[in-house]
Amino acid sequence: MKLGNLIADCALRYPEREVIICNDRRITFGELDITANRLANAYTARGMKTGDRLAMFLPNSAELIEAMCGAAKAGGIIVPIATRLAPREVEYILGDCEPWMVCFTPQHRDLVREAAKHLDNPLLVVFGGDAEEGEITFDALIAEGADTPPPPLPTDFDMLALGYTSGTTGRPKGALATHMALVLTGGYMNLSEWHLTAEDRILATTPMAHRTGLGRVANAVCCGCAVVIMEKFDPVAAVDLIKKEKITVIGLVPTIARMLLPEIEKRPQDVSSARLMVATGEAFPVDIKKRLAAAAPNIGLYTFFAQTEAGFITGLRPEEQATHPDSCGRPVPSVDVRIIDENLNDVPRGDVGEIICRCGTPGVLSMPAYWRNPEATEAAFHEGWLRTGDLGRMDEDGYVYFVDRAKDMIVSGGLNIYSREVEDALESHPAIDEAAVLPVADAEFGESVFAYVTFQPNASATESELIAHCRDLIASYKKPKFVREIDILPRNSTGKVVKVALRERAAKELTDT
Repeated sequence: MKLGNLIADCALRYPEREVIICNDRRITFGELDITANRLANAYTARGMKTGDRLAMFLPNSAELIEAMCGAAKAGGIIVPIATRLAPREVEYILGDCEPWMVCFTPQHRDLVREAAKHLDNPLLVVFGGDAEEGEITFDALIAEGADTPPPPLPTDFDMLALGYTSGTTGRPKGALATHMALVLTGGYMNLSEWHLTAEDRILATTPMAHRTGLGRVANAVCCGCAVVIMEKFDPVAAVDLIKKEKITVIGLVPTIARMLLPEIEKRPQDVSSARLMVATGEAFPVDIKKRLAAAAPNIGLYTFFAQTEAGFITGLRPEEQATHPDSCGRPVPSVDVRIIDENLNDVPRGDVGEIICRCGTPGVLSMPAYWRNPEATEAAFHEGWLRTGDLGRMDEDGYVYFVDRAKDMIVSGGLNIYSREVEDALESHPAIDEAAVLPVADAEFGESVFAYVTFQPNASATESELIAHCRDLIASYKKPKFVREIDILPRNSTGKVVKVALRERAAKELTDT
């Protein structure tokens, strides 16, 4: 069950059918297969071995998909890196995964060069520009490889991707994903739940530098459909694309749905081709659900709960949106879900506990392990069940309701932000003694980052200074939107900060302003 084999199969069945559309690039299955073959052969000819990591620090583009598919055929492990990350974050990921190759655009050359200076001479591949000393252009790399199929991958090797997700300690952890997991999710579970066919045309609005990006590729090569990729989301351009490309399935996060809805309400006739909207990343607001149903009744809504580590967990189908609007759905077929207490025992139906899940052994759907982190891997699993770190409850009918994040994660605009990494950034400022970071409601992004800080004796800093300080250390979307001074952080008997009390205080402060 290898992604490269599916690409080759589609090339035989539908050689002239379009599979990737992005800006002015329109790529058929036949063309994608040939380019992936050339890249796979070029990688191996240059010395890439099975299991080597290929870091892709690239924006959305057709070329990114081509590079990923070549890596999949060659037995490389794809390491997608979001271009919005701060230099320090990029440097950490590159140092941790030790890539054989690093892909980048000219605008990120200096950042990549600096971040990769301690690596063991990786292949540097520049996309969309001229190569400098020690680099090769992506086009030149393609030209080096033969278009014949590369040798089959070893049967005992199944690793495909390494996605980094920040931990509560503030240090990112790399979650491995197998070919089987991506094909099972994108090629069978999605197809079954979303009723995908070869006639579908999927609009991808979010960064492809996440597991969902490879998921859309798996959708395409498993059922022969096309994926239309937006380089950067814009609501007017999105509706234009839906109309022009006759999009049938819209993939997004709730924040993008909020931004897209007013444009749909202005011209609902331009989205008449769409039959389904699929959304994950955070809770989908009920009021947005109602507005979407009123503006575009032809579009069914499918919301689902997923994780980088766990994959596809639960789904709420279109016909269930009105009857269970606050739920994240039932476990998808073949996935088992339990709710457990702190002693790892099942809680009664309706009680809150940690959500754990499994689909066969680790690696079938969930990650098999964290990269080079056996301690974190051991903590993440209990007797083969993945501990999501999220709190929820399950009703008598099997619907799961998300309650809170045991891992102190904030989801803003569909992007995960862990409070610990923001606290670390704030506490690195010389004026700060302690920081506590928590989510507050945000009408546009779902949640935004609110921070309480205590100062060192005789020290101070303004809110804007502290936000700017964070912007230099972490990705801009992770920086606090609000920073407030507090005399002392409330703590419980074990010394832990009581964030429930802080959330109540923050909500009141924002209401009163």
